[in-house]
Amino acid sequence: MLRIASAVLLVPLAIGTAYLGGWAFAAFWCVAALAVWWEWTRLLGFGTASPAVVLGFGTLVALAPLVLNGYGPLAWLAAASAAIVIAVLAPQHRVWAGVGMAYAGALLIATLALRQDEIAGFVAILFLFAVVWMTDIFAYFVGRAVGGPKLAPSVSPKKTWSGSIGGVLAAAAAGLAVLRPSGPEAMTKLALIILLLSAVSQAGDLFESRLKRAFHVKDASTLIPGHGGVMDRLDGFMAAVVVAYVLGVVRNGWDAPAQGLVRW
Repeated sequence: MLRIASAVLLVPLAIGTAYLGGWAFAAFWCVAALAVWWEWTRLLGFGTASPAVVLGFGTLVALAPLVLNGYGPLAWLAAASAAIVIAVLAPQHRVWAGVGMAYAGALLIATLALRQDEIAGFVAILFLFAVVWMTDIFAYFVGRAVGGPKLAPSVSPKKTWSGSIGGVLAAAAAGLAVLRPSGPEAMTKLALIILLLSAVSQAGDLFESRLKRAFHVKDASTLIPGHGGVMDRLDGFMAAVVVAYVLGVVRNGWDAPAQGLVRW
């Protein structure tokens, strides 16, 4: 029941703030990134008052205005610099501390930068939600219904190849429904992009599972009743949104990455 209630609250909130854009969207994702950073440092055993943790919090808060004011490249530089300093300041697990800062920062910057595109930002975020959520939902249900060979038994024993394929197919249907490509060529290109993003989303999920196994925890935290931690809900999205952002920048530049992602 808690799992259903949490989903009923969070899904409309995510979509609603995406529709509003601007500071409402930035605030939502800044809170998410701060929670991810807190959960990551909690896994590493850092105290909240640790200089490395405090620097991470401050950096994440500073990143949102940079992106919203069009300084995306500077935001990436700030996040990378903070990751290096945090790795030096960390009392233990220094490499993991730096990776955690880069992880939370990349989630925030890529998500905000895609939505900042006034022409295609909202559609790009909806597209990513559709691809990642359908991948997650159908991978779970198809895997349970069909079973079969395990996808990565040493990392996540319950995940199966049948579930993975089911998730990809559902993501393709949802992503194409959101963007509605105009012809066979555009549909083929977009389907390949969706395949990549769905696979990356599942890889992000496996990465977080591996991280939790390394630090001997079941969930990143209990911040979301019935769902575990924020990282547990955003692992797939984080990987997909960064890859989507890179694709958009490569195709259309820093100023309008969402158009580069969704226009084929």
